[in-house]
Amino acid sequence: MTDRALAVVRAGALTTVQDLGRPGHAHLGVPRSGALDAPAALLVNRLAGNPPEAAVLETTLNGCALRPRSAVTVAVGGAPCPVTVGGRPAAWGAPVRVPAGALLDVGAAFSGVRSYVAVSGGIAVEPVLGSRSTDLLSGLGPPPLTDDAVLPLGHPVGPHARVDVAPQPAPPAELVLHVTLGPRDDWFTPAAVRTFTSRTYRVSAASNRIGLRTEGPALERALPGELPSEGVVLGAVQVPPDGRPVVFLADHPTTGGYPVIAVVGASDLPAAAQAVPGTPVRFVAVRRR
Repeated sequence: MTDRALAVVRAGALTTVQDLGRPGHAHLGVPRSGALDAPAALLVNRLAGNPPEAAVLETTLNGCALRPRSAVTVAVGGAPCPVTVGGRPAAWGAPVRVPAGALLDVGAAFSGVRSYVAVSGGIAVEPVLGSRSTDLLSGLGPPPLTDDAVLPLGHPVGPHARVDVAPQPAPPAELVLHVTLGPRDDWFTPAAVRTFTSRTYRVSAASNRIGLRTEGPALERALPGELPSEGVVLGAVQVPPDGRPVVFLADHPTTGGYPVIAVVGASDLPAAAQAVPGTPVRFVAVRRR
């Protein structure tokens, strides 16, 4: 019987299993989770011949190394990085055949933060609440990869894509986030709201899958004290006591007590997943709906 599994040779700084997430459980305190750069995850699945919901690997900065126990097709996308199979250069952004026992090495990102690795059949860890995603905040799903771990694979359902290289957007040189102000922008002075939508911030090295933290001018409160905890959504821009905005990403808490000055449009969030520390960030206000 064919051994459909991947042996983890090098786990990398942070490599997790991700799919489209587990929406619909916020009332239970469970975040959506899922791939931070969802378009990249969808593309590598398509290249490898997987359905959109198949689980992939999301690496952080320095990639990972894997050894399949049977021949597989893989595709690597997201943050551009070197790819080798058995020590020989292989394509990034295209289907690649990896023989049984050969070492697939996904190297450090040239630019951007997170690369995605799809394997034909998908990563077949046990789903939790309908998803195989690792949630770093709640601890649901499989743990982050460790050296010598073994990941089960599903069975391929279709042929890989017939392309040489699929175009993908470059990681942002400047992160422009379109925001709808509110619901708690009235907790800040008019000058602070103008600062938020006109000054340039930078991505902080303290950013993670929970939130993109920023460095820059502090936002002054108009109201003292703190809010009772209330629900927060993906893309919410919360302002903690230090006054620096934090953009909530896939593993964000479902409630929070700091005021939310604005919400980032969903279409801008994949770029936030690839913004390296130091990247300039601008918040551009759009009309309220």
